[in-house]
Amino acid sequence: MEIIIENLRKTFGEKVAVDIPSFTIGSGEMLGLVGNNGAGKSTLFRLMLDLIKADTGRVLIGTTDVSQTEDWKDWTGAYIDESFLIDYLTPDEYLQFVARISGKTPDQLTEFLADFEHFMAGELCGQKKLIRNLSAGNKQKLGIVAAMLLRPQVLILDEPFNFLDPTSQNAIKHLLKRYNQETGATILISSHNLQHTVDICPRIALLEHGNIIRDIANNDGQAQAELEDYFQVAD
Repeated sequence: MEIIIENLRKTFGEKVAVDIPSFTIGSGEMLGLVGNNGAGKSTLFRLMLDLIKADTGRVLIGTTDVSQTEDWKDWTGAYIDESFLIDYLTPDEYLQFVARISGKTPDQLTEFLADFEHFMAGELCGQKKLIRNLSAGNKQKLGIVAAMLLRPQVLILDEPFNFLDPTSQNAIKHLLKRYNQETGATILISSHNLQHTVDICPRIALLEHGNIIRDIANNDGQAQAELEDYFQVAD
């Protein structure tokens, strides 16, 4: 599903957080969003999910203006931070809740979770610990799994590699690539990890002071050198 950004601007006082005149993410693309702290990545995602209001402009998911209706939520999954979770539930209770609101049966939930067994590493399902008492990494895993449980046509993940150990990072890269290939979903991730972003995203947008300053085609990983040059990554 296509995402269109038009004349999108958001300020906080005198600080310009996002200023994007025009940008389109094609249906089925995997786009990586990179930039230094304060570049506007999280703010852009929050605007796309109508969590904050733009000063001007709009975001269309498909043909739907996200600020005008909630219809787009039926085909959009996202995880930004632990505020998306219900922290007084256990992981099992939370996933069962998400399954119910997305029309999944208990058997369908069990079948779905089988694909994430390696990623969850036996640390989420079947445990009695409340979400509020989970580690940051396990909260991250739970949020990602719940976002994908919706089987969304658009998936938005903010820093999905944060807090994860190397095994889990590699597992989620594989899961995201396979999900994109199998469903044709449009996937957006932001990340400080250049290598992981280059590994899975054929297109990378570089954000600076709220502006998309480079739109990089990343066929066969050739964006690595350009990004390392921009961020001055030393050998």
